[in-house]
Amino acid sequence: MLIFFLKRLGVMVLTALCLTFIVFSLVNLEPNLEKLAKEQNNMRMSDQQVTLWLEEEGFNRPLITRYAAWVGGVVTGDMGDSTRFRKPVNDIVWERLALTGKLMFWVMVVMVPSALLLGVLAGMREGTLQDRTLSTIAIGTTATPEYVSGVIFTVIFASNLVGLQWFSGSATKAMEEITFYNFTLPVMTMAIYGMGYIARMTRASMAEVMTAQYIRTARLKGVSFRAIVIKHALRNALIAPFTVIMLQFPWLLTGVVIVENLFNYKGFGWLLVEAAGNNDIDLLLSCSIVAVVVVLITQLISDIGYVYLNPRIRVKS
Repeated sequence: MLIFFLKRLGVMVLTALCLTFIVFSLVNLEPNLEKLAKEQNNMRMSDQQVTLWLEEEGFNRPLITRYAAWVGGVVTGDMGDSTRFRKPVNDIVWERLALTGKLMFWVMVVMVPSALLLGVLAGMREGTLQDRTLSTIAIGTTATPEYVSGVIFTVIFASNLVGLQWFSGSATKAMEEITFYNFTLPVMTMAIYGMGYIARMTRASMAEVMTAQYIRTARLKGVSFRAIVIKHALRNALIAPFTVIMLQFPWLLTGVVIVENLFNYKGFGWLLVEAAGNNDIDLLLSCSIVAVVVVLITQLISDIGYVYLNPRIRVKS
């Protein structure tokens, strides 16, 4: 297992370097640098003045040299300064990431148990009315994007149009103090969208397990249906959904872009939009490295967890 972990760690580092170099190359394209120079000085700057400013700021150095310097800064904890917020990038990123972490935590608390319950109930009686009803609900939630469901929930539960002003609190206030009234709508918007995908995967896995030979043997021995589901089928049925659940973390980190801007919750997704919209190169690069690290770490945890959950898999050194 140690050799397996070290190999995966090496692949993670190599993948992170490749992905960040691609992002670094894209944000340092000449039009972006020219726009940055004019935004930081004067929009009417001449081409000669732009060239002079870029040379003074070190943007005319070879790309690989600047990338190596940036990586060295990241390793030492210096991610540069934000041109949008006029403060160190480290302070901004961790502050906004903490806010998004709270949102992701509550989304997972609501989404995962609900999705697993929905999938198990649908899959344990494949082909029945119960299965078709729950599967239709799961498909409906997955087919409805967050920007649609978010608007619908806002109109129904937080506006004067319908009259159900159950969640009238602003999500912006949740940045200081989370309450049931100001945090339910953004959590529900994200949880319902992601719940359908996990539920469908769980349903397919559960339906497959329920047709296995050892399940038939348990039925012939007279084991109750409830005991078959809980003691025999459930653990094996949750192996495949485990990977899907781990993949929800990268999706949540990038999916919050829509929800946070929709509800004006200024977390990591809102920060990413601000960085891209204002051509804040250091901030945009820092957001990208955070996203890459989260994806790679969750993939590593998923691989290790899958090995432990599935005894048929053996790790080769």
